[in-house]
Amino acid sequence: RKLLCGSGYETTCSNSHSDLSSMALMITDIIQWVEDNEASFTPPVCNKLMYGGQMKIMFIGGPNQRKDYHIEEGEEFFFQLKGDMVLNVVEKGQHKDVVIKEGECYVHPSRIPHSPQRSKDTLGLVIERERSKEEVDGLRYYIDGTTEPLWEQWFYCYDLGTQLVPVIKSFFESEEFKTGHPPPGKIFPIPPIKIDTSTAVQAPQSFEKWCEENKGTVATGSKVLFGSGEFKVVVWGEGVQEEENLGETFLWQMKGDAQVHCKQGSAKMSAQSCTVINPGERFTVTRGANSFALTVTIDPLASKK
Repeated sequence: RKLLCGSGYETTCSNSHSDLSSMALMITDIIQWVEDNEASFTPPVCNKLMYGGQMKIMFIGGPNQRKDYHIEEGEEFFFQLKGDMVLNVVEKGQHKDVVIKEGECYVHPSRIPHSPQRSKDTLGLVIERERSKEEVDGLRYYIDGTTEPLWEQWFYCYDLGTQLVPVIKSFFESEEFKTGHPPPGKIFPIPPIKIDTSTAVQAPQSFEKWCEENKGTVATGSKVLFGSGEFKVVVWGEGVQEEENLGETFLWQMKGDAQVHCKQGSAKMSAQSCTVINPGERFTVTRGANSFALTVTIDPLASKK
């Protein structure tokens, strides 16, 4: 029962499950949670939502091969935990495959169409954010071999896992699906999202390699892994973290132990455990020697600036 956690470490987690808290603060044993929900990571479901507040924290398995492209206003954070996956994207008007290998992480920019392709016996963490009432998501199919739209539908997204099924069913029942072409003379309306046709996506990076290159800084401090857009992903080592963030904070203790204190209560975090701190709540995390952790926060306005 192991999970990659950077700097060449693989950590074995105990069999005890989620609630290690002394009060209301809930700590989840990630490995146990994945084992408990193993059936959700294979067809026809392939995914399971761990947390559904401002952050949508989910684990996704396979196989899942698809032709639909998802378009949204926010970014998505990928961390591939087992096996490799391919994210098909439309970058600057051209199809491109982004290969995310086991142990690699990647932030997908907002408003760029993307279609995840996952194989059997793979597992990845994906985090995205709650949508504002003014935002819509799109599901688009392209004419084979082109970037010309074949069919699309726009909707307010509150639970993508359940909403995708009827949208995809509508496409399979359409004339466009049967013929592979839109009706003659059809003109698609201007999309409610301004699709990004100028940004080049960044290559995924090996988490282990990044940690090795930055171990001097991280060992007794912290360093930002991603931070130029909506997502701020920080890697922490031994020491004290004291923060108060406007949005939720996802804490993932990857190696070693830590003690968390906040308004919700106090709790011990063991290796491969996680928790979510409420918006605007001041918290303190004290991490011991040889500790290793990752935190994620989201600024939903960053992609709109």
